[in-house]
Amino acid sequence: MTQRLALQVFEQYQKARTHFVQTIAELATRPQNIETLQNAGVMSLLRPLLLDVVPSIQQTAALALGRLANYNDDLAEAVVKGDILPQLVYSLAEQNRFYKKAAAFVLRAVAKHSPQLAQAVVDSGALDALVICLEEFDPGVKEAAAWALGYVARHNAELSQAVVDAGAVPLLVLCIQEPEVPLKRIAASALSDIAKQSPELAQTVVDAGSIAHLAQMILNPDAKLKLSQLIVNTGGVAAVIDYIGDSKSNVRLPGIMMLGYVAAHSENLAMAVIVSKGVAQLAICLSEEPEDHIKAASAWALGQIGRHTPEHARAVAVANVLPKLLALYMQTGSSEDLQIKAKKALKNILQKCTYLPALDPLLHDAPPNVLKHVVGQYSKVLPHDTKARRLFVTSGGLKKIQEIKAEPGSVMQEYINGINNCYPEEIVRYYSPGYSDALLERVENYQPAH
Repeated sequence: MTQRLALQVFEQYQKARTHFVQTIAELATRPQNIETLQNAGVMSLLRPLLLDVVPSIQQTAALALGRLANYNDDLAEAVVKGDILPQLVYSLAEQNRFYKKAAAFVLRAVAKHSPQLAQAVVDSGALDALVICLEEFDPGVKEAAAWALGYVARHNAELSQAVVDAGAVPLLVLCIQEPEVPLKRIAASALSDIAKQSPELAQTVVDAGSIAHLAQMILNPDAKLKLSQLIVNTGGVAAVIDYIGDSKSNVRLPGIMMLGYVAAHSENLAMAVIVSKGVAQLAICLSEEPEDHIKAASAWALGQIGRHTPEHARAVAVANVLPKLLALYMQTGSSEDLQIKAKKALKNILQKCTYLPALDPLLHDAPPNVLKHVVGQYSKVLPHDTKARRLFVTSGGLKKIQEIKAEPGSVMQEYINGINNCYPEEIVRYYSPGYSDALLERVENYQPAH
């Protein structure tokens, strides 16, 4: 009887501890409860439960601490002052995978707030333990560790260097080769947090062989802007352009696609591709490659680069890409996919292109559905550029415009009217079809006075 009573006391105590940590973890998810929990001294009550004999209580206590520390820097500071970090670091080495995930979450929640708190995480010896977690079998543990390391590294170059010195980079590169997409993404993000701090740190990430794997990863539809930014931060664009230059046929394809994906995200990233001489290399692929699917990928990538601003479009246009795209679109031998991609790229670039010398060849060769975009650009530029207006007459552009048969009231007719309004009426009449015949007729019918 006495034995049962004794055991009952322990059972009740365990139930009470379990109930306490579960409730605190639940309450910590709602911001309105945080201050009350803080005032009630929740930190000092959770701390001993991190060493509880029951694993589930340890894990839930760590989860509750992580949620509290994540909420604001006061609570994160309380974790540091409460001497909780060494305990978590010890647990990272000794405990099961569930506890490791929870402990890494607390370290990340503390490190995120400020360089000082991240430094406290470093001082606790956490980096070595987190790096060891990157070698765990369980992807969830690797993910939690990579996330925590990234949060330490993102503050400044000194903290990034500490993460590098702990040996994190090669293991993060291995993580981006794992099949799990969330792990890939978080590892790539952590590499980005390291690389963005300085050219030397970026070089460390490149030297670890990350670029080839990131290039493959970016082809995944889940690829995020940050990944493209990482490629740029690490000097990866230049590496990929060299790779395209040194290879042929299908080997080039991931590199071509990657440049397109990077450029698609933002003006700055597209400009990084331009500055690294990416347009010239893609133009070579467009001309040289015999396979239609590689030409199509090159056309698509060029369209992604040129579609942002007039400056981007000009950089593509001066590489003499527009006539090539037009030829591929109009060739009957081109695959349907190549025709679609060439047409879309042309449209993307033309809608931003204000560099008129590049538009001239298209004015004479383009079919109506492409010509509309060409004429539209002339109608935007000519009203504001005297020199361009003169050149447009002498190059035969104005004459060509008068020869276009547009439906009254159509967009094309509006563009033509906009261009004609830039010139005196007699000049427009002079270049209109049949005007020279009418003049000759007037000459023939003219009777000079005797």
